[in-house]
Amino acid sequence: MRKDEIKRYVLEYIVDESVLPSTVLERAITVPTDNTFELKRLEMEMNKEIRLKELEKEEREMQKEKEEREMQKEKEKEKEEREMQKEKEEREMQMQREERDERERREEKAREHEFRLKQLELGVIKGSDPKLGLDTGVFDVSKHVKFVPKFQEDNVEKFFNHFEKLGEQLKWPRDKWSILIQSNFTGKAQEVYSALSIEDSMDYDKVNKVKKAILQAYELVPEAYPPKFRKYRKADTQTYVEFAYQKERHFDRWCASKKVSTFDALRKLMLVEEFKRCVNDDIKTHLEENKADKLSEVANLADQYALTHKFGKVGQTQNKGQFSRPNKKYGNSSGTTGNSGS
Repeated sequence: MRKDEIKRYVLEYIVDESVLPSTVLERAITVPTDNTFELKRLEMEMNKEIRLKELEKEEREMQKEKEEREMQKEKEKEKEEREMQKEKEEREMQMQREERDERERREEKAREHEFRLKQLELGVIKGSDPKLGLDTGVFDVSKHVKFVPKFQEDNVEKFFNHFEKLGEQLKWPRDKWSILIQSNFTGKAQEVYSALSIEDSMDYDKVNKVKKAILQAYELVPEAYPPKFRKYRKADTQTYVEFAYQKERHFDRWCASKKVSTFDALRKLMLVEEFKRCVNDDIKTHLEENKADKLSEVANLADQYALTHKFGKVGQTQNKGQFSRPNKKYGNSSGTTGNSGS
């Protein structure tokens, strides 16, 4: 009897502590004291309930730990994203500062250039500023600049020819031509002119650096004309008349750049170009650098280069397409005597 009372007290305590429901206590009271099996079953149920409570508690703790870990990861991720965003913003700000500084430097350089030109123009108009190193003769640029032809990027050579003819006709001082011509530059020509130094931008009379720099920018130097003429092909949108006109323009520009105006000069030009086309690339480059314009000079230079660089024996053909002088006596290049009676 003592044992049953102790057990009941234990059950009451467990129920009071909300570990087990009150129904367990009720079943325990109604169970006969001599029924050992029933007591054992109740004990097992009680242990089961206790275990379930423990499992629920462990599960809650595990869930809580999981949530805390996820929250920690989320916080770390947010922190990393904030740091990356901050670094990105700092890089962008640095790039913007560098771009702004570069833009300010270019603008400052352009302002200085423009200011210098204005000083020069003012000195030309007033004609008496020894600090600028200008002549004391009066030449009003503002009155003559309106006569400068309009610059056309698709016909740069024509613009320069027109400008120079006007300069001669209107008797503009040649040392003032650069001031006049720069007023009408646009596009690439304006960029090239702005990039020149003050001294070079004023040179249109001696070395003529202004004209040379702009022609170079538009690939209008003599060396550029032969490939343009040879490689120019008809576009699908062109008529054959338009194609023929453009082809003729390229040829005329080539001839004009070499100052070809007679048949003999044209013959010499074609022979020299054909000779260059048929020789080794290294020899061709050597000939271009020496700017020889006579066939005999070109041939001698090629022989000298071949001997110096050991391309082969003089007179031997370097490749199948190499130029060879025809045999005047027999009319062929092989040197074999033909049948004169045939």
